[in-house]
Amino acid sequence: MTFMLFDVVTMSDVDRKCNKYINIHERHSVVLSLASGSDPYRSTPMTITTVTRRMLGSPSDWQLRHPRLHIPTPSLGWIGPLTVVASVALSWFAFEGSIGEEGEGNVAFGLFVGAASILLMAWSFVLALRLRILEPIFGGLDSMYRVHRWAGTFAVIAMFLHTSMEPELEDGFRGAGKDTAELAEELAGVAEIMLYVLVAISLLRWFPYRWWRLTHKLLGVPFLFASLHFYTAEKPYPNGSGWGWYFGIFMAAGLIAYVLRVVVRDVLFPGLRHTVTTATVSGSTLELTLQPTGRKLEHHAGQFAVVKMQRRGLSEPHIFTIASGPDDAELRFLIRDLGDWTARMQTADLIGATVIVEGPYGRFEPTRTGVARTVWIAGGVGITPFLSATSGLAPTPPDERPVLFYAVRSADDAMALDVLRTAEAEGRIDLILCSSSLGPRFSRELLAEHAGSDLKGAHVAACGPASLIGAATDAARSLGATDVESEDFDIRQGFGPDLSRDVEEIVNQVVEAQRDRRR
Repeated sequence: MTFMLFDVVTMSDVDRKCNKYINIHERHSVVLSLASGSDPYRSTPMTITTVTRRMLGSPSDWQLRHPRLHIPTPSLGWIGPLTVVASVALSWFAFEGSIGEEGEGNVAFGLFVGAASILLMAWSFVLALRLRILEPIFGGLDSMYRVHRWAGTFAVIAMFLHTSMEPELEDGFRGAGKDTAELAEELAGVAEIMLYVLVAISLLRWFPYRWWRLTHKLLGVPFLFASLHFYTAEKPYPNGSGWGWYFGIFMAAGLIAYVLRVVVRDVLFPGLRHTVTTATVSGSTLELTLQPTGRKLEHHAGQFAVVKMQRRGLSEPHIFTIASGPDDAELRFLIRDLGDWTARMQTADLIGATVIVEGPYGRFEPTRTGVARTVWIAGGVGITPFLSATSGLAPTPPDERPVLFYAVRSADDAMALDVLRTAEAEGRIDLILCSSSLGPRFSRELLAEHAGSDLKGAHVAACGPASLIGAATDAARSLGATDVESEDFDIRQGFGPDLSRDVEEIVNQVVEAQRDRRR
């Protein structure tokens, strides 16, 4: 790719410079400079090439996150993904042997990929409901969302293949009259374009989170149009047959799930109401404490919840791991300033605000009974599930207490370090602070030195950036660990540099400039 040749300066680099060298008021002038096409760090104007470089980012911004391969252990969490695959594979038999006009032989495959697109989109909508009853068979909500994303991705690919092949069936069963079928086919063409545009917006990390949410809410429209076309189009079976019912149930389930997620869920089952009692900013981290106004949220250590602030400009839902212990009267969250919404949270007056908390979700288990040793590996904000677990620990002998490796850039970046050091002084955990700036860094050797060179029978739990989880998993397995648990929850995975905060601020400044001009 040609962008590999650029001397890249990404917008995230600019953002770090803003945080380091200028205050918030100067930051606004930087954004105005960007909006007007000038570079605030140089006296010369920004060129189209510079803007393009920042939008393209670095090669690593566009890399797919490859799955880490190891010998899999069969579990209940396999049932869900295998069911999705099986439901799509089974649909092949509905079209097997189909013959196209003039003896076209690939019509069966063309019809099959069209059906596969419908089935995968339906599964994607069902999984987006966050039904807790499905968590065990998918291995937790983080795994459910991975299947949700991949189902949506393959649905788009399948739709592209279907429309490229344009399969025409000979002597099939019409699902509706000719005029209705032709109208549905035209709507399917609209659905195709909508789906490509909406999915592209979803995948590119250039756009603020609230815009991304809006595109997701609109995805039900192309699914409705595609389902209408599938139902009315000519097929090798009638709609009233077993195969007609099979696909009809999936289409109905997808549409019902879409309506429930977008319309009904937030109105009828929004979650539990809480009130903000404290909101403390320390460095780039906001510590939020919530007092329940009614029923208390019951959770176990390691779970997360959906937090919905009831304040103008902050109402979009976000997912955070619960940092408080299961027995604590209040909920506590540690929110790192990583985007446009979290930046606004840091400066907002939150005391007394109403918060809706939905959950809890997740099957991450920092502690387990009957294990030889417990090892925790955390990076950055990934410390929160271990904070929750630490609150419920009692003092134990050194060889029985969890060993916590906490990887941060520096001690100043460590969250709740005083709480962790208190727990260490009380004999509840052993704390090893791994600093990338001062050392020591987390490594296989450091893991062996403090947790032991033989981790067979140990429970290893890791939470943090993907790079740290990968390094921790490799190191633990090389020392004999087979029980390595991690949770990789990112509701918005995509491609490209994260420009969401910069785009948000540029748009806001342009809007303000337009308002001032009208005055």
